[in-house]
Formats: sequence, C-alpha cells, structure tokens
Amino acid sequence: MKKMWFVVVVLLIAIGFAGCTQSETPKQTPAPTQTPAENEIPKYYLVTEGMLTVGSDIAYPPFEFTDEKTGKYAGFDIDLMTEIAKRLGLEVKFVNTAWDGIIPGLLSKKYDVICSAMTITEERAKQVDFSEPYFEAKQVIITRADDTSIQSVKDLDGKKVAVQQGTTGDFAAERLKEKGINLEIIRFEGTPEALMAIQKGDADAAIIDNFVAYLAVKKDPKVYRVVEDPEFEPEYYGIAVNKDNKGLLEAINKALEEIKKDGTYDKIYEKWFGS
Repeated sequence: MKKMWFVVVVLLIAIGFAGCTQSETPKQTPAPTQTPAENEIPKYYLVTEGMLTVGSDIAYPPFEFTDEKTGKYAGFDIDLMTEIAKRLGLEVKFVNTAWDGIIPGLLSKKYDVICSAMTITEERAKQVDFSEPYFEAKQVIITRADDTSIQSVKDLDGKKVAVQQGTTGDFAAERLKEKGINLEIIRFEGTPEALMAIQKGDADAAIIDNFVAYLAVKKDPKVYRVVEDPEFEPEYYGIAVNKDNKGLLEAINKALEEIKKDGTYDKIYEKWFGS
C-alpha cells in the first residue's frame, strides 16, 4: 500500500514538472494593428469651437452676396463653404469683410478661412496657404453695350478702366500698363462700384472676373457688353488658411475632394452658373 502511494506521488510530481515546462513560454495574442480611420479629421484649431468661421467680401455675385428678398447671404462660395463645414461636422459662420483687409483679418485670426472668389497667386501664397483649386475663372473687359470702340485690350489705350482694388483685375490692368497700353486705372473698394462707374460714364470699361461680368450682362443686357481677350490667362480660386493651421487645410481638401467626387459640387455649380 505504501509502495502504491509512493508511485502515485512520483507520477504526480512528474506530471507537474511537465506542465511547468510547457507553460514557461505562454502564447502571446498579437495586438490588433491600429490604422487611422480613412475619414479621420486631422487636428486643427478654430476661432470658435464647433464653428467654421469664414471671411468673405460679400458683395460679389454670384459668388457671395446678400439676397435682397431674404436678407441672407447667398452665392456659390456660400453654398460651397456651408457644405464643407457640414462634412467636417461643424456649423458655419460668415464674416463680411472688405477686400483690402481680408488677408490681414485671417492673419489676426478673426476667422478660420477666406472663401471669397480669391485667386491663388504667388504673392498671396507667401502669406497664406491655399486649398486645392475649386474654381477656374478668367479676367474679361466689361464696357457699355452701346460702346463698340473697345474690342480688345489694345483698345483700352487712352481709356479709363475701373477695377476692384487689390484684385487680379487690378493686377491685370497694371500689367497692361507695363506692356505699354496707356490706360488710366480707377480703383474702387468693390466690383459693384466699378460697374456703376461704367453706367455713370466715369469709366470706359472695367476688368473683372468673367462670371461676374456675364451675370451683369445677363441682368442688364442693354447696359453692359463683355469683351474677351487671349491676353487674360485662366486663374484659379482657392480657400485660404493660416500657414500654422495645416490640419484645417488638410481637412478642407479632403472635404472638397469628396464634394467633387459625389456630384455635390456639380449641383452647386449648376445652381449658380447652369450646366
């Protein structure tokens, strides 16, 4: 009987050692690989938490203007930025800002971005970062419908030409002067004032963005006439962001890409410019 117990104890000890040997290196369950979500929004700062604040010179139809019937802001840029804010899970707020102070306002963080039919230029890109282009435009000459003396940029020689100060229309007029076209530049705070100068006879013509000019002609075909010239090359609008806010720039570019891919951009475009 004692011998039997002795055998049993020896067997139990042997089994115990065998178990310890197998468990010396326990099996490790590999940790799941963590990858960032495809639509994860990069980190960025906002002037107001939960709000995308947009600086815009809201006197530039059809891109941004005040609807006379509703008193609300409307236009292509307004709809585009409203959609971008929605894609980022943010509310949107527009700050009406005079053009000559619009970049300083962004730099002083009065708003998060500028969306105001702003052409991407090398000079502006020294101060701000731009999103991917969202609109192609071109400068044109707009003059009185009954004035047939202006058919090209060369015919602006000796003429008074209205522009909105600090815009690519202003820059284009300056380049024409540098090329030897002797025109007089009259600068205004906004494009509506430049167009009014043509009506009043204070200016012979204006140099402005093509879609704004076409809208003016569509509204008052007996007042205005558009003249195109190959001298004016295509230019592209971008959304301006502070250089220290790269995350917001990336988030806007992602939203803009989605809007273009899923057809939302085309719907907004057709609403304001037709097919």
